[in-house]
Amino acid sequence: MITFTCCLIALIVGYFTYGKFVERVFGVDPSRVTPAFTKQDGVDYIPLPTWKIFMIQFLNIAGLGPIFGAIMGAKFGVASFLWIVLGSIFAGATHDFLSGMLSLRHDGESLPELIGRYLGNNFKQFMRGFTVILMILVGAVFVAGPAGLLAKLTPEYLDATFWIIVVFIYYILATLLPVDKIIGKIYPLFAIALLFMAVGILVMLFINQPPLPEITDGLGNTHPGGLPIFPIMFVSIACGAISGFHATQSPLMARCMKSEKYARPVFYGAMITEGIVALIWAAAATYFFHNNGMEENNAAVVVDSITKEWLGAVGGVLAILGVIAAPITSGDTAFRSARLIVADFLHMEQKTVAKRLMICIPMFIVAIGILLYSQKDKDGFDMIWRYFAWSNQTLAVFTLFGTSKKIICDNLDSRLIHDGGMFYLYFCSSGRVWSFLRFFSTFGATSYVDRFRDLLSLEKKESIKKAGLHLASLFCRYCSSELKHLYAFLTGLFLPGRSD
Repeated sequence: MITFTCCLIALIVGYFTYGKFVERVFGVDPSRVTPAFTKQDGVDYIPLPTWKIFMIQFLNIAGLGPIFGAIMGAKFGVASFLWIVLGSIFAGATHDFLSGMLSLRHDGESLPELIGRYLGNNFKQFMRGFTVILMILVGAVFVAGPAGLLAKLTPEYLDATFWIIVVFIYYILATLLPVDKIIGKIYPLFAIALLFMAVGILVMLFINQPPLPEITDGLGNTHPGGLPIFPIMFVSIACGAISGFHATQSPLMARCMKSEKYARPVFYGAMITEGIVALIWAAAATYFFHNNGMEENNAAVVVDSITKEWLGAVGGVLAILGVIAAPITSGDTAFRSARLIVADFLHMEQKTVAKRLMICIPMFIVAIGILLYSQKDKDGFDMIWRYFAWSNQTLAVFTLFGTSKKIICDNLDSRLIHDGGMFYLYFCSSGRVWSFLRFFSTFGATSYVDRFRDLLSLEKKESIKKAGLHLASLFCRYCSSELKHLYAFLTGLFLPGRSD
């Protein structure tokens, strides 16, 4: 428990030290009037109390990542604890703070508009499409999971399909109505459930004192499947340390913030809080795997087992409600963020319901199509999650480089964010390379190693040529496989009647 306790303290200390340093480098100005007042419209630009903005921001960004991602990351050993701490302090919280501050400084602009200011108009056009697609994927991904959990807590006739419909209706209302009507009222209740879950598990960790890995034992990889720590652990933990999705949510709260002096508690603080939640669940999962082995790959089973064992029947239900609230409160604001992104680049006012519907109806139709495909095909959800996960991580790279350019333009210390962007680009790219290498291991990895050895034994010029052709052949086969998966995804989405 020593390493876990030190990591927990480090997250809190990081908020008061490095968070303060980031705030000072950026140059927060409490006297500057915020968009909540200069563009107040009663729908999206509404001054809200700081405690409420924090709760909303925390729930917006705390999807399944800090719970399910941390649980899967725990299989890699104590290295997962270190990445959650270091990633949250130096990457995730800094990423969220800077994207939120940029939005505050530019009238609450959405992420694509902000990135376009620093990376050019062509990149802005790309970001518009890329970000909207990601938001729709988030909305679709975060419907099925909560619906399944709710179905387990309710009578049999209230099945998953019923709850999918209920959750989606809620998404529609939360996307269309003013931010203070639904989101501002029910999010504090959701936050209480989520925080109860985290605090309850944390207390039981200190009471039970389970045998957790210590940094003195080394950083050896304990994953049962032999998956590499780099980059797979980083990708698995995802939102528990840094997430591109967060940068799309910060502008929502930038439109409601009363003063820049609250930016660090809201943007930086919410990510540190999420890191604490991720650390708690990584530790709890380690206890579960220690007692039950690491064969379990369903994070929901781990959550259900731990909450019932440690918190009892009633506490377990409250904890599960917290787990349900996390993805739901990310899904609804994902659609809301998508609406505002589209409204920004179409220059369409959002005071009237009719204008909001013009943007929302096409989005909801696409999301319903994706959702139907995920329910129809047993591999559909995995396919959607795969594209969502990659898109989410890639978006963080774009955000880090956009904010890095802003810092360079202002003659500030670019190492604050640029080095993090380079590292994140490296491990996101490594993830795709690893996927590529894993693909042709299905053809027999040994035979390919032998084949390259034979090629390199030839004359240099001929060897390079043949090795290049061989690698190109492998890459084409890999791309063909990826395109085949994408084709299956698209045909399942747009041709739901297909039987194959």
